[in-house]
Amino acid sequence: MDHRSSICWCMVLSLVFAAVDNAVSQSDQRTMEILRDQLQGSKWNATDQDFCKWYGVYCNSNRMVERLELSHLGLTGNFSVLIALKALTWLDLSLNSFSGRIPSFLGQMQVLQCLDLSANHFSGTIPSEIGNMRSLFYLNLSSNALTGRIPPELSSIKGLKILNLNTNGLNGGIPEEFHRLESLQELQLSVNHLTGPIPQWISNLTSLEIFTAYENSFNGAIPQNLGLNSNLEVLNLHSNKLVGSIPESIFASGQLQVLILTMNSLDGSLPRSVGKCRGLSNLRIGSNKLTGSIPPEIGNVSSLTYFEANENSISGNLVPEFAHCSNLTLLSLASNGLTGSIPSELGSLPNLQELIVSGNSLSGDIPKALSKCKNLSKLDLSCNRFNGTIPEGLCNIPHLQYMLLNENSLRGEIPSDIGNCKRLLELQLGSNYLSGRIPGEIGGMSNLQIALNLSFNHLEGPIPTALGRLDKLVSLDVSDNKLSGAIPVNLKGMESLIDVNFSNNLFSGIVPTFRPFQNSPGSSFKGNRDLCGEPLNTCGNISLTGHQTRHKSSFGKVLGVVLGSGILVFLMVTIVVVLYVIKEKQQLAAAALDPPPTIVTGNVFVESLKQAINFESAVEATLKESNKLSSGTFSTIYKVIMPSGLVFAVRKLKSIDRTVSLHQNKMIRELEKLAKLSHENVMRPVGFVIYDDVALLLHYHLPNGTLAQLLHREGGTSEFEPDWPRRLSIALGVAEGLAFLHHCHTPIIHLDIASANIFLDANFNPLIGEVEISKLLDPSKGTTSITAVAGSFGYIPPEYAYTMQVTAAGNVYSFGVILLETLTSRLPVEEAFGEGMDLVKWVHNASSRKETPEQILDAKLSTVSFAWRQQMLAALKVALLCTDNTPAKRPKMKKVVEMLQEVNQGA
Repeated sequence: MDHRSSICWCMVLSLVFAAVDNAVSQSDQRTMEILRDQLQGSKWNATDQDFCKWYGVYCNSNRMVERLELSHLGLTGNFSVLIALKALTWLDLSLNSFSGRIPSFLGQMQVLQCLDLSANHFSGTIPSEIGNMRSLFYLNLSSNALTGRIPPELSSIKGLKILNLNTNGLNGGIPEEFHRLESLQELQLSVNHLTGPIPQWISNLTSLEIFTAYENSFNGAIPQNLGLNSNLEVLNLHSNKLVGSIPESIFASGQLQVLILTMNSLDGSLPRSVGKCRGLSNLRIGSNKLTGSIPPEIGNVSSLTYFEANENSISGNLVPEFAHCSNLTLLSLASNGLTGSIPSELGSLPNLQELIVSGNSLSGDIPKALSKCKNLSKLDLSCNRFNGTIPEGLCNIPHLQYMLLNENSLRGEIPSDIGNCKRLLELQLGSNYLSGRIPGEIGGMSNLQIALNLSFNHLEGPIPTALGRLDKLVSLDVSDNKLSGAIPVNLKGMESLIDVNFSNNLFSGIVPTFRPFQNSPGSSFKGNRDLCGEPLNTCGNISLTGHQTRHKSSFGKVLGVVLGSGILVFLMVTIVVVLYVIKEKQQLAAAALDPPPTIVTGNVFVESLKQAINFESAVEATLKESNKLSSGTFSTIYKVIMPSGLVFAVRKLKSIDRTVSLHQNKMIRELEKLAKLSHENVMRPVGFVIYDDVALLLHYHLPNGTLAQLLHREGGTSEFEPDWPRRLSIALGVAEGLAFLHHCHTPIIHLDIASANIFLDANFNPLIGEVEISKLLDPSKGTTSITAVAGSFGYIPPEYAYTMQVTAAGNVYSFGVILLETLTSRLPVEEAFGEGMDLVKWVHNASSRKETPEQILDAKLSTVSFAWRQQMLAALKVALLCTDNTPAKRPKMKKVVEMLQEVNQGA
């Protein structure tokens, strides 16, 4: 063949290959168009003429579809056409609404390497045909409704590295054939109905790094060689029926990072080899039958953050070597058989947040050194044998919220510096040998909510009137002491009281007429010989009628007191009435001189509410300080009860440069547009009123207050104690609302994203408030520029100080601060952060302080479960991205929503 012939053949071959590639590309285009038509879900953006530009579609250089990442798009329908995509290696349909059985045709997709169908509604059994997918290395079918046994055919996927079947209804055991999966790195089988023993061959999986099988019914022993031949990092088997000892082999490689074996029936002791695992951060072995002592080698575990071994039979001392674990956040050894004293060395733990050793036999003094644990929030030493005094200085711990010292043998007086416990929510000092008086300083604990228990001690003297300042307290117990005198009338300030107990003291006089007292049983006041009145109906154990005949003099004194009190009350009432009449006359005179404002215009956007809303009532409500609910940067909110009985919130805009007068028509047009916004996480006005240079916006009244009140206990409902899933749901709702504002037909950039502007409806769903501000402060300027730094202190992005422009990236930063608040329960600005430091800087500088991410999180949430902790750590990464100092590096709100949705499904 001559040179010209070879060139011709090359050209022919090129044309043939090009034609083939073009045909394949056209085939993929037809396949994708069919797929788009067969799938239902409005969130999938697949409108471009070029299918390779559709959301979640990734093509190779030959325009063949290689990857489909269609997660969290609300998709349903049939996706069997996917079998025609010959180059597809990655298929992610997670977090959608697919239902029915997992289709068996997937077994024919021989080149597929990743299959993720998690968090859908698939039911039935796992098709055995999936075992034919020989190229697969990642298989995730978690969070569905799958039942039946795990098919042994999956063992034919020799290269499988990650298998996740968590959170289904699978039963039976782990197939014996799985011993062939020598490449397996992650095996996750948690939250199913699996039974039988954990097979010994799992110890032979040399690549295994993560093994989780918690919340099943596995029995028998943990394989004794587990971890011996692999670099095991995570082992979570909690809530099963396992017996036997904790194998030393799991610590052999020294790579273990998480060990959770709680709620089983394990016995024996914690192996000394635990000291090999310096990277172990989470060690939970509570609720078992473990014995022996804590090995001193625990001090070698320098990364230890959580140590939980409560409800066992561990004996010996609380080893001082814990002091070497500088990252330790939680130390829980409650309900064991520990003896000796608390080592003073524990006071050197800078990050310790919870010390729980209740229900042991510890004795001696409570170390003063514990006051050095500046991050301690919970100190539970109850039900032990401590016999010293309560050391002064404990209340110098700035974040202490729970002090539980009850059921010990503590002596001496209650320290007067107890009032320094400004954040304390619960104080338990009952069942000790405390003496002296109740210090008045105890009334300075303004946040005390859950309980104040001083019962079963030797306290004497009167109850200090300062206790009446504890207006958030729910439970008060001073029973079984030697307290005397009258029960102070000042306690009427404690409106939150539900449970009270004054029994078995030396109180005298009449029980104050006070709803919480009157609603209490008589037993709450019994055993006080000279105490009378409701709810007792007696003085001591003698009825009032018997008392009249046998103790007339005593009765006369009581009658004199009652009559004297009645005359005094009559005089006081008379004075109040006279003053009220004078005040009314003054107000009428003032009203005559200063007539009520003249309403210029108003409108109600919701047709069904037009008869229920009265504009004059709205105006009058804003003229009374008693109706004020909250005040923000740009507006003040008032509560108004309409003549119809309906309750609304009225937002009074803080006018600038006669904005309302000059731009009234534009404002009305903007309000009409805003009223048409339709998103469940955006608060929109139901109407407005304009008078003089004042604009009032009407909203539905939201009784659960704001996110700030919920997180920082500033008056949020006492019936709801926020947990992490609820907090994450609120954060996700805020993100979705902001994403909607940024990407609606006319994008809206919010001027003041802050937790105080996130309102909560009856179901604690979040609504972003003050959306109108960006359009109404000066509609002539829009939202591109501002004449002053917009926003609330602590939420303002750093670039606003010099750019004087509000931006979508700035909103992302402010949302990141809210997310950090949600994760840490800290305020955006606190003195504890130090001078020039706010929450964002405090979090971003954690590594320079040698603090782990776990130490930043609110321990009351992050220590509840491993799943919560993992979600919180993932959400922390999102918050760090949002609060990046460089605006261009922050993600868009749509991306933030996607990331938080992944976090929400990550448990």
